[in-house]
Amino acid sequence: LNEKGIQFYNDTINSLLESSIIPIVSLYHWDLPQVLQEKYGGWQNISMINYFNDYANLCFEKFGDRVKHWITFSNPWAVAEKGYETGEHAPGLKLSGCGAYKAAHHIIKSHAKVWHSYNNSWRSEQQGMVGISLTTGWGEPIDPHSQADIDAAERYIQFHLGWFANPIYRGDYPEAMKNYVVLSRLPTFSVQEKIYIKGTSDFLGIGHFTTRYVTQKSFPSLQVSSYHMDQDLAELVDPKWPAPGSKWLYSVPWGFRRLLNFIKTQYGNPLIYVTENGVSEKVQCTQLCDEWRIEYLKGYINEILKGNFKSMFFTF
Repeated sequence: LNEKGIQFYNDTINSLLESSIIPIVSLYHWDLPQVLQEKYGGWQNISMINYFNDYANLCFEKFGDRVKHWITFSNPWAVAEKGYETGEHAPGLKLSGCGAYKAAHHIIKSHAKVWHSYNNSWRSEQQGMVGISLTTGWGEPIDPHSQADIDAAERYIQFHLGWFANPIYRGDYPEAMKNYVVLSRLPTFSVQEKIYIKGTSDFLGIGHFTTRYVTQKSFPSLQVSSYHMDQDLAELVDPKWPAPGSKWLYSVPWGFRRLLNFIKTQYGNPLIYVTENGVSEKVQCTQLCDEWRIEYLKGYINEILKGNFKSMFFTF
């Protein structure tokens, strides 16, 4: 146990509270100890579930008297897809077609175990909440009259948000994933696991930045299997959408409202915390020039205000 690390976070949490800032703590944001990657293969290994649960319980013990909002995983989609499918992020593995699904499977089980640990051992005393933060774009069918495009847009959201939210709120992977991913590559939950995982979130954190138009696209069957080809779709952008500094991020405020409506109807209107939202600047400025970011945030917040959603808190 790193006592200096414990002291650092005690000081941080205490300073926040002294300034009337509510700490919302993410237990995991892509930072697996290297020794667990080297010794066990990281999130490819089922042993991570118990290691993560031990770590979470230590945090509850040391900080739970002051921290009342816990996020188990922040953007687990990126951990799985970019860490174990494309290799863009640590640990940099390219296990095409299976690595991301296996990592996500263990992450979902880890989240559920931590929620149950808190619920059984800490909740009555500490009176806090445990949730997960999922980052996703919104997929809009490019032709709203085409059933193929409507189905492709549904797959887009299910392969991003539903991949993690569906097991937590409905007990299993989305049908779209089970229909489009070969069973030998998509892990399955037992009946007992489905019951254990379902309902393990006191709130849903949402990270959202942008939207894509989506259309049906079939990939040649002879190509190597991959998470992206499993979806059978293509993503497009409207050239009229405002484009910021980051090439992947376009300002599409109306997509946020549609995403939140989807969550409300699909997952029983959960309490939502917006845990990630924002935009990079278009140009480099020698002085403050934040008009672009102001317009982006204004547009996204206004779309939220138009909807009838449960209480929402923002962190940018």
